[in-house]
Amino acid sequence: MSASKSQNQPLSWDDFSRYSSQSIDFVNGPTNAYSTLRLFGQPLEKARVTLYRDNHAWCPYCQKVWLWLEWKQIPYKVKKITMRCYGQKETWYLKKVPSGMLPAIEIDKNVITESDDILIHLERKFGPLGSSLEDPKIFNIRTLERTLFRSWCIWLCNPSTSPREEDKRKQKFLTIATELNNLLESGSSPWLDPYRHREQSDYPGCGDVIFIPYVERMNASLAYYKGLSIREEFPGINTWFKSLEELDVYRGTQSDFHTHSHDLPPQMGGCWADKNSKQEFFSTEIDNGQGLGKIETSFSLNTANDSPESIALSRILKHRDQILKVNPLGPSAFDQPLRAALTKMVLKIPCNPTKGSAKGLRYLRDRVSVPRDMPLLSARKFRQALEKTAQLDGPEQGFSIPKRNRFDQNPDPFRV
Repeated sequence: MSASKSQNQPLSWDDFSRYSSQSIDFVNGPTNAYSTLRLFGQPLEKARVTLYRDNHAWCPYCQKVWLWLEWKQIPYKVKKITMRCYGQKETWYLKKVPSGMLPAIEIDKNVITESDDILIHLERKFGPLGSSLEDPKIFNIRTLERTLFRSWCIWLCNPSTSPREEDKRKQKFLTIATELNNLLESGSSPWLDPYRHREQSDYPGCGDVIFIPYVERMNASLAYYKGLSIREEFPGINTWFKSLEELDVYRGTQSDFHTHSHDLPPQMGGCWADKNSKQEFFSTEIDNGQGLGKIETSFSLNTANDSPESIALSRILKHRDQILKVNPLGPSAFDQPLRAALTKMVLKIPCNPTKGSAKGLRYLRDRVSVPRDMPLLSARKFRQALEKTAQLDGPEQGFSIPKRNRFDQNPDPFRV
């Protein structure tokens, strides 16, 4: 397609099919958020485990079990459940798990809840991932993770009454994060708990899986609300993240800063900003879709067939009708602006949207959910294209992102 195409003529939906990537094998290929069955090359009858996790992959405890199953390559089925902060929980699931808790697994007709109980049960069935959760040496790692979690919650989720109190909470978090950083830097491996899988290279073990979900969320939320870059502040944690981001398993579960910054408030009961120049810069870059580069992820994908843009496009084409339907502009009015943004993303040239469409473009920009909708880098490219296209129309913003719930993210239209 020639790059000289008029700015006022976005590509057609038929045109886009030539630029999309559909190469992923959901069942046996790299870790992904879309599969309902994972076999790792094994026969279907080996899938004794069913994992019940949230639709959006927002739940940190679901991510912990998900990572464990992927790194152990235990065949499993997936059933996706609605978290209460973004919709009505399924009646059939409440009959199975009356508390509605996530995650849960079902194996040999037994249902287990609570992520640590699930991992212990899986260890007893399939062997540990690195060290066992019941190993005494993992106790100190679990204690450190919970201590770090509490200091993060106290700082992030409670309004400070004075600058002194704010600084005290910050210093408490930094002190405990320094313990984690020192622990990571003291080992000969990038991992807290190295695990050798089938005589290959070391992989993260159970000790790492314990930390991954919430340190990922700390990295995003503290940049957005406090102006703290964990990766710049702590070299050992940064090396750990970089090592994780080299692995397909982690990248398949990794969310982006925009998603975490706005999915956490209803889950945590609120997140409180400490206004400073760095916080304002970080939050603006996150909100407008630009992202924070290597502070957010060190991974880059530049292959011709599976570029971030082609992957994003394939996901948009899959859910095109639903995306158009839920947009506040309506399907007919949003069709051209969406194609204009996708043309910008694919061809790298500006394409004028119809007048009055900025609101609809930014509404979608704010509701791309990673990894439910697409991987981190693909979401970054798509958000950037939506914002650049919206700027051609004007400054009008979409509806504000709710803070008490995320009912605007009802998963029903996008179930895979």
